[in-house]
Amino acid sequence: MKDGTKAMRVACLGAGYFAQFHYEAWSRVPRARLVGACDRDRSKAEATGLPAYDDLDAMLETSGPDLLDIITPPPTHFDAIKRAIAAGVRAIICQKPFCMSLEEARKATDLAEAAGVTLVIHENFRFQPWYRAIRQVLDSRLLGDPMQITFRLRTGDGQGPRAYLDRQPYFQQMPRLLIHETGVHWVDTFRYLLGEPEAVYADLRRLNPVIKGEDAGYFIFDYADGVRALFDGNRLLDHAAENCRTTLGEALVECTGGTLTLSGDGSVRQRAFGEQQDTVLLAARQWQGFGGDCVGNLINHVIDGLLDRKPLENTARDYLRVIAIEQAIYESDRLGRKIRGFAGA
Repeated sequence: MKDGTKAMRVACLGAGYFAQFHYEAWSRVPRARLVGACDRDRSKAEATGLPAYDDLDAMLETSGPDLLDIITPPPTHFDAIKRAIAAGVRAIICQKPFCMSLEEARKATDLAEAAGVTLVIHENFRFQPWYRAIRQVLDSRLLGDPMQITFRLRTGDGQGPRAYLDRQPYFQQMPRLLIHETGVHWVDTFRYLLGEPEAVYADLRRLNPVIKGEDAGYFIFDYADGVRALFDGNRLLDHAAENCRTTLGEALVECTGGTLTLSGDGSVRQRAFGEQQDTVLLAARQWQGFGGDCVGNLINHVIDGLLDRKPLENTARDYLRVIAIEQAIYESDRLGRKIRGFAGA
């Protein structure tokens, strides 16, 4: 593997709903080979067509993976990371939300670093092609200085007593939903596009009485020089898209020299300041996989980083900042005031 020509052996923990996008994406990575699937429901692991296990230690010992992809909920993360490190894996990808708390995530990060194991968090929205395209424009300063980014989350799947039951029923029982499960994607994406925020204000609410957590609300990031980022989320409402899960909503990036608009089909258009007509920056298309193939894009990014020694995004150490900001969002909502600085980041 040191010469970058051999395929990395990859084993996956978890075979639930979202895991399908991981398995499909891994199957398209030329420098990776799937060697095992593990799930507490062995039949789900068997359905992947890979060597199947219902015990993580048995899979790690038998399949001997170089990399473990953890695709299970947060309560399983810390133990799985410890077991993978003990088994001698060289790299781990762990789904978000990462662990059960900032303290637990920090312990997992410390363990991995002490063992020389690369730990990357599978926070994939920054790898969606529309945000990569927007970042290129911001970096080029083609439209001048950014002033505000607004994202309107409108998934349209949160109405009525059967909300979420057909796809991810555990959403109904999560004490924190909108931000912890979904809005956190834009905590990271705003950081990717604008850098680290200086403060946050949040106002969250629960609209559907059948769920435990919040399903609507907003948070606002403050940056230097008056720049703002606004996340406006409502899981009960929809947006104009053939598939509301492509982008999960719509975005507006406003700069001193013009505006970028992200539509629900994944297209990005740009309009120069003072003009009425816009042009296509990124055209809509039938994207493979989930969300513009962001799962595949992240996976390939990790493999290239490991085999070619390229810098990695969303390492666990960096992702601790996302968890600290998420905590500040909930604290801001609880206190009804702006939070400056993010404890524990």
